Amino acid sequence: MTARADSPQQDHERHDHTHEVVADLAYQRLSMVNVVFYGLRHAGQRDWVLIDAGLPGTAPLIKRAADARFGKHTRPACIIMTHAHADHAGGLSYLAEEWQVPIYAHEYELPYLNGAAAYPPPDPHVGGVMSTLSVLFPRGPFNVARWLQPLSPDHSVPGMFGWTWLHTPGHTPGHISLWRETDRALIAGDAFVTTAQESVYAVLTQKPEMHGPPRYYTQNWELAEESVRNLASLEPEVAITGHGRAMRGEPMRAALHSLARGFRIVAVPRHGKYVQHPASVESGNAYCAK
Repeated sequence: MTARADSPQQDHERHDHTHEVVADLAYQRLSMVNVVFYGLRHAGQRDWVLIDAGLPGTAPLIKRAADARFGKHTRPACIIMTHAHADHAGGLSYLAEEWQVPIYAHEYELPYLNGAAAYPPPDPHVGGVMSTLSVLFPRGPFNVARWLQPLSPDHSVPGMFGWTWLHTPGHTPGHISLWRETDRALIAGDAFVTTAQESVYAVLTQKPEMHGPPRYYTQNWELAEESVRNLASLEPEVAITGHGRAMRGEPMRAALHSLARGFRIVAVPRHGKYVQHPASVESGNAYCAK
């Protein structure tokens, strides 16, 4: 039984550059990261939402996919950010300027999106080529303050009726995931991923398999473990992650529970600057502008 949630044949027939998971939920792979489109195809203006904004330079690809999926010159109701790492926020300024739409994020992520703070440095010593290269990745700060708003404390998601946002910290202080109870659909961001993001080979081949958050950018492993356990307890039917292919069904749930049970062994690196000394809001190093 395959755990893959999309259909290559159906994706090819649609010609919209996305991988559809359910009728109103699809994702687009942009090199090593995914963005998510919520909304029915041909929904038109303001009847869809973009979740995350990809790598720097990929905004035109996102816009092209949106035009193909929802209609020419369409724009979303808003953009929701799971977190503000450069591979998720790289196209944000371009898209916000192009579309003139609000951007929503958890209050703890706002300093990384309003120009106030940069993330702590990545950890290049947690294994894998991508980890070694992580020192070259931009850390921000990004400044989209003109369009930026905090998510509502009632956990509702703008433009996404029936969805709630869940605070899933660890990878970053204000990381969120999105959850729809009716069909148990989960947009996990980088709380967990479905590829070994530290490995160039895994990133290229995209074999669906369950992993913890990308090690080189995870700031607090204790909180990351708690977030994975909480998401596993939801028993999702389908999960779209920030890296790797979407997965569904019992094989996905079994893999997610296995990850949650063995998190400290299979997900947490043996060595790393944030393993023993996590970056945290309280210590100040997570909000230190550079």
